[in-house]
Amino acid sequence: MQRWLKRTLFGVFGASILVGGLAACSHGRHGGWQMGEAEATQMRERVLERAGKELQLDDAQKQRLAVLADKLHDERKALMGTGTDPRAEFQALVAGPKFDREHALAMVEAKTSVLRSKSPDVIAAAADFFDSLKPEQQQKVREFIGKRHGGWHRG
Repeated sequence: MQRWLKRTLFGVFGASILVGGLAACSHGRHGGWQMGEAEATQMRERVLERAGKELQLDDAQKQRLAVLADKLHDERKALMGTGTDPRAEFQALVAGPKFDREHALAMVEAKTSVLRSKSPDVIAAAADFFDSLKPEQQQKVREFIGKRHGGWHRG
């Protein structure tokens, strides 16, 4: 069980870093939270295409990667919630004479609830994708993760 858990977590983080890293590399402008649906769709397609080429994915693997991308996108949308400006939400915490602890706790609880409900699907999709890779493809993912130890931006 412990080995399965480690592999699953490694797969989730590896695939997340792979998708996120490839998105960062393939797209010069980082839209972040304010990225529109059309931009997100375009970025998703570029990431899937680039990952397919880099890892030489077959059709079944591409499909699993697309499922993972969809699950990550769903989780991101759910984490955003109904607010359109996360910065404004955080600024509201310090807008009054005292830090709004209750609102901060409510925000954390909402985000935690989303993670609790969406993460199992993301983990399953990441594990399905990673487990479908050939050993040499898995090694490429590991190497990519190893190169990313310095953060998201290269110096």
